[in-house]
Amino acid sequence: MNWEQLLSRKLLCDEKPVKHNLNDGRSPFQRDFDRIVFSSAFRRLQDKTQVFPLPESDFVHTRLTHSFEVSCVGRSLGTLIGSTIIKRHKELKEQYSHFHLGEIVAAACLAHDIGNPPFGHSGEDAISEYFKNGVGKQFNEKLTELQWNDLTKFEGNAQGFRLLTKLQNPKIKGGLRLTCASLAAFTKYPKESFTIDNTIPDGKSKLYKKFGFFQPEKELFSEVAEEVGLDKKLNKQKYLWWKRHPLTFLVEAADDICYRIMDLEDGYHLGLLSFKETENLLMPFTKGQKLNAYNDRDENDKIGYLRAKSISSIVNKLAEGFLDEEKIILDGKLENDLISFLPFGDILEKIQQISIEKIYSFTSVVEREAAGYEVIGGLLDAFIKAANEAAESKISPKSKTLLKLLPQQFLGSGGKAEKDLYSRLLNITDFISGMTDSFAVSLYRKIKGISIPGR
Repeated sequence: MNWEQLLSRKLLCDEKPVKHNLNDGRSPFQRDFDRIVFSSAFRRLQDKTQVFPLPESDFVHTRLTHSFEVSCVGRSLGTLIGSTIIKRHKELKEQYSHFHLGEIVAAACLAHDIGNPPFGHSGEDAISEYFKNGVGKQFNEKLTELQWNDLTKFEGNAQGFRLLTKLQNPKIKGGLRLTCASLAAFTKYPKESFTIDNTIPDGKSKLYKKFGFFQPEKELFSEVAEEVGLDKKLNKQKYLWWKRHPLTFLVEAADDICYRIMDLEDGYHLGLLSFKETENLLMPFTKGQKLNAYNDRDENDKIGYLRAKSISSIVNKLAEGFLDEEKIILDGKLENDLISFLPFGDILEKIQQISIEKIYSFTSVVEREAAGYEVIGGLLDAFIKAANEAAESKISPKSKTLLKLLPQQFLGSGGKAEKDLYSRLLNITDFISGMTDSFAVSLYRKIKGISIPGR
């Protein structure tokens, strides 16, 4: 793969790349960032939980604040490596500056969670479980293998690509019409939902077990991959599968840094970790750095200060690691994450283990996850049944009422239920996965009669 093609400014579904002068006030990649910020799907992240339920504290992160923080870290990473990349590849100098690489990573990072359903990763599991072992398993024999995998292995990353390229601005070909470079960097798992052979080594499974696009968007991603020059991976079944865009490793690393360090800070502020325990976990990252007036700070300020110093240190080491491995990455031979190259990767691993034991197992977190299964399963059951009855012209009064609560864009063309079963099922998952936590709970309570409006 080569950088000149990987940094393509071409907008999805356009015929030619956008013309851009280095002196222009706003690059196409900055415009990608702005379009994501102003999208309704991104705005809804303010009411989607990162780890802790929203009323738990006004300090902890939502998906929205997490996404902005990941984007800031990603911009730093991209800009840092950009300076060296531009120097190494002189053909880029007239068209790109190091800031452009930072802008691409920032835009991709900003959108990295945009496809996540309510209740976080447990929401993804709830959708998968509904089709795998719940009422939805009845549809198995009526779908192709790949369509069935899309639903039983429901993936927020694929939903994110669908949102960016189709569901936002559904009447415009290409959706938000982002650049192919930003869309490719966004896609952590550039493959369709085929099952990976069990012989894949455990250490590499992270790059293989998920997928990046659903069946209806495979042509759109093929266009992206071809434009930026992603190398195809060989597989006997000839499923669609490409090697990652190099900047995707930075997007993934920025997310890893933020959720490990920021979740730790959230855990401290909620009293799940002591000051000393948190300090001991963060202090190793600051080795060799001058900690100005550290002893004069209070405990809360000390943790915030250590968090900032830790992220800065990790970012610099990650940029060094990326540049050291640039040739392997361009050749598509790096099959692990960048974090694994860090000299203090063992400390990050320890932080993750402590987070699993003390933060992610906190009672309110587990209660939210349990509620998510019930709410999402109940909503899927009700609306899928209604849509299927409408498609078969055997609709009950109850289903008629439910369909009035379903926005027309999720019914299908002409506001009528799609005749194709897979399309109907995907439309309903679009509707439910796009909900905020609060709206999902509220709607579930209303259709179950638990809460009656006006009473």
